[in-house]
Amino acid sequence: MTTTRPVALVTGGNKGIGRETCRRLAALGHTVLLGARDPGRGRAAADELGVTWIPLDVTDQASVDAAAEQVRREHGGLDVLVNNAGVNSAVTPVEELTADALAALLDVNLLGVLRVTNAFVPLLRDSAHPRVVNVSSTVGSFARTLEMDLFDWRITPPAYAVSKSALTMLTLKFAHALPGVLVNAADPGYTRTDLNGGDGAQSVTEGTDAVVHLATLPDDGPTGTFVDRRGVVPW
Repeated sequence: MTTTRPVALVTGGNKGIGRETCRRLAALGHTVLLGARDPGRGRAAADELGVTWIPLDVTDQASVDAAAEQVRREHGGLDVLVNNAGVNSAVTPVEELTADALAALLDVNLLGVLRVTNAFVPLLRDSAHPRVVNVSSTVGSFARTLEMDLFDWRITPPAYAVSKSALTMLTLKFAHALPGVLVNAADPGYTRTDLNGGDGAQSVTEGTDAVVHLATLPDDGPTGTFVDRRGVVPW
């Protein structure tokens, strides 16, 4: 590494959970790279937070590869990857959900994480303390869906839930494929962000508690887990 400060990349870092994660990791002494696809919004958020903007569109492999090369060239490596970039889906019952709509959502929420993580694996493997945090959701939990009866499509869009279920499985696969790298999934909880029109039950700071916790785990911390700010979330 070229610096003694941990280097952290947060995708979708210009607003909401991503922005607050950037702020908190910077306050903890990390060199924070704010990944965002929109230059204006990305630069503005980075300037306000005192961090560095990295051009990054998780749906574009060329953009992802360029970001990985930029991080390697300018920072020498990566210690923490927070896969936060995500989109919500149209509020549509599953029997009316189109394959194209689901594919578009998965391209961001699932395949975006796959693209970014794989591109940065070489840098993470060179880190002495590598961490990967995938921002998931309780609505993707099979157990919570059954326990809490999360079947009202007007409240829990089916496409979004499917994308987060797939993401937690991808998290588990990466955790087993990358020994020495702590790979975990975080559920922010129902947080006030643009994703839900600001209609959340908790602040964005509370929503990042689990994310920051997993990003700063000690070396003997867990891998392949799914947690929220209160503890373990059942698969």
